[in-house]
Amino acid sequence: MVYATHSGIRFLVLLAGFVVILYGLWGILGKRPYEPLMARLASAFTGLLHLQILIGFAVLLTRPFSSQLIGHILMTVLAAVVAQGTTSVVRKRPDDQKTYAPHVVGALLALGLIAGGIMAIGRGVFQSTI
Repeated sequence: MVYATHSGIRFLVLLAGFVVILYGLWGILGKRPYEPLMARLASAFTGLLHLQILIGFAVLLTRPFSSQLIGHILMTVLAAVVAQGTTSVVRKRPDDQKTYAPHVVGALLALGLIAGGIMAIGRGVFQSTI
């Protein structure tokens, strides 16, 4: 049950990351002023990633440990650090200095780390394990 939840939420995390990237690119390419919706989308992505990590720790308690998990855990935690760092840095900026670019770069980096973490345990990024 916990493992299936962890595997399923991965797709929500990936979807949220892609939405952040697409919305950010829409803002950059359209030269649009920064909108609060960008911050909310980035926060949703970060929150889902944090939830994924919490559920992952529960999986660690219910399944046998493998050395492959070290890379998986490390890369996923680094992805959360990148996502949280991006969200926090942009949030602290004055409104007139907020831009879409940090969100796009942060989400790309986080998704790359997530993909690496998934592949570290021998799974495909979009491979269902349920």
